[in-house]
Amino acid sequence: MKSLGVIFKRELGSYFATPLAYIFIVIFLVLSAVFTFYLGGFYEGGQADLIPFFNFHPWLYLFLVPAVAMRLWAEERKSGTIELLMTLPVSRADMVLGKFLAAWVFVGIALVLTFPIIITVNYLGSPDNGAIFTGYLGSWLLAGGYLAIGSCMSALTKNQVIAFILSVVACFVFIVSGFPLVLDLFSGWAPQWLLDAIASLSFLIRFDAISKGVLDLRDLLYFISLMAAWLLATAVVIDLKKAD
Repeated sequence: MKSLGVIFKRELGSYFATPLAYIFIVIFLVLSAVFTFYLGGFYEGGQADLIPFFNFHPWLYLFLVPAVAMRLWAEERKSGTIELLMTLPVSRADMVLGKFLAAWVFVGIALVLTFPIIITVNYLGSPDNGAIFTGYLGSWLLAGGYLAIGSCMSALTKNQVIAFILSVVACFVFIVSGFPLVLDLFSGWAPQWLLDAIASLSFLIRFDAISKGVLDLRDLLYFISLMAAWLLATAVVIDLKKAD
């Protein structure tokens, strides 16, 4: 746990050591406001809730979160510091988890800074703040899923641009897996249980219920399992790359 804490503090501090962290936060806050109040029709809806705010998060994260994740391991490989990192008395699990948690907390900080939207909706009406809290929790879990995938993609290459593209593509696959257009590709030959399994992988299906205040244990287990699986894959990739 001590090693995990050291890695976590090192990584989280590195985000705020450069202007990039503040640029990311500003971009996230501006886009969140634009999508909510202009594209999402917040005022036109006449409802005191944050559904227009959360509806855009899967698409907003599709590009912003991979931009955070692409540096996790690719930068270490490019700069050559990964060799030094591997010689430290730190377990592989602590390295992977520490980097991931730092990135997840960083995105969480950006998400928390959207609190003026909560104040606004409470000023305009009487929203269900429990549902809003659940939506924020779901959004953070969603970001964690994107980050776990991005961590694995970053471990595959030392080029951050390639890591970013791979992350966007992989996350996009998880988003559209429940779309009829995708399911139609399998409906002609695949059994129903396989179609249901493919659809259940969709970020949108899992996040949609949570964003509306419905906290289902199955959805929580989905995101936790997804993160655990991709972080395990990250550790395997790092070991394979080390062998090379």
